[in-house]
Amino acid sequence: MGSTAATSESVTAAADLRAWLRANARPISDTDANGTGRDLAPLTDRLGSATVVGLGESTRFSRQTFGVRERVFRVLVEEYGYRALAVQDSARSGERLDAYVRAGAGDPASVLAGAWRPNRTAEMAAALSWIRAFNHEHPDDPVRIFGVEPPRAESSDYEVVLDYLRQHAPDHLAAIESHLTPIRTAHRVDEHVQRHQGIHPGRPFIDDARAALAIFEKLPATTEFDKALTHLRLIVDFHEKSVAGQGGFARDERPAADRVIEWQRSTGAKIAYWDGIGHTAALPLGDGPAETSEFRGAGSYLRAHFGAQYASVAIGFHHGDLGMAVAPEPLPDLIDTTLGELDLPACYLDLHNTAPDSVRQWLHRPAKLRTISGIYEPAKDATAHTPVRSLIDAFDVLIHIRETSPVHWLPETSV
Repeated sequence: MGSTAATSESVTAAADLRAWLRANARPISDTDANGTGRDLAPLTDRLGSATVVGLGESTRFSRQTFGVRERVFRVLVEEYGYRALAVQDSARSGERLDAYVRAGAGDPASVLAGAWRPNRTAEMAAALSWIRAFNHEHPDDPVRIFGVEPPRAESSDYEVVLDYLRQHAPDHLAAIESHLTPIRTAHRVDEHVQRHQGIHPGRPFIDDARAALAIFEKLPATTEFDKALTHLRLIVDFHEKSVAGQGGFARDERPAADRVIEWQRSTGAKIAYWDGIGHTAALPLGDGPAETSEFRGAGSYLRAHFGAQYASVAIGFHHGDLGMAVAPEPLPDLIDTTLGELDLPACYLDLHNTAPDSVRQWLHRPAKLRTISGIYEPAKDATAHTPVRSLIDAFDVLIHIRETSPVHWLPETSV
């Protein structure tokens, strides 16, 4: 009798969930950033009153997830007074992006040339052009951009070091250049991705960076020595703090959150924060207690600081072409599978809508959301997910795309 009753309750709960999803999932008519219409109005009304909105993507390779994120952002800017965009990139890159959208310095392609690789897309360039056009029409009330990461090395820093050697220590140029040439490629393809793709030269990049620094520090000091040394130390720091240098993705994201908090405090601006769902989630990642979780993203600190004034949105997808791989239909235990049963091209779901007890229990349970990075392998799809210990505490809103197609990469510049 006990097992029969439990089975009956489970069937009833599943039926309640399906009914609730069908009643509360709202269709999105267009995932293109240029899309218009009032289909997003309930969503943007929900987000518009927040101080900071984390718009997290489950992958950085989808044109549709990027497009709907930008479309939401545009409405928040035009109708709800959002005036800052925080992006996962370094402060140096953010300054260039800001100079372009604020004053027209350069052009989208040139200011993105030194940006973090996932940001170097035609879609991001178009987003910058839209912000620039908005600012041109609103010169006294512009949208600003800033990077949440500290200043970090870029490809140009290597040239500063090498130019110094050519002019002041040519006898040491070959030795140091032999260490810098292979590791410079990490600014085009991350070191951990190179290992995944089988194109890594073998020696850890941080070892080459430190070897170059050891040689350089023994050179005679000149007027320009300290400047070049600063750039080389920035290169070492870059490789120490890379995914490969740290031996994994886990890191302290409190500084990134503090950057958002300080920007909001000093400017009073409403901020949209673009990043991956693991970074924007309002809970630390993991399906156990927070104190045992392996990763605490910036979003969890933003929720702790802003409370309900930090809104967390997860933008996911069911299946499709990502350019570097084709993602199959998600596994049964993923949220993406549950949302896929709605069979809508695109939709959004406010997790705080009124729901029966059985659905509320489901919302508070641990959950897994599909997450695809640059080292994704379809054969290992079971590992490609982000776990949270409570769906509703990690995300306020879910956006779901049925099928995806790849972003368009900007032409690579030489490194």
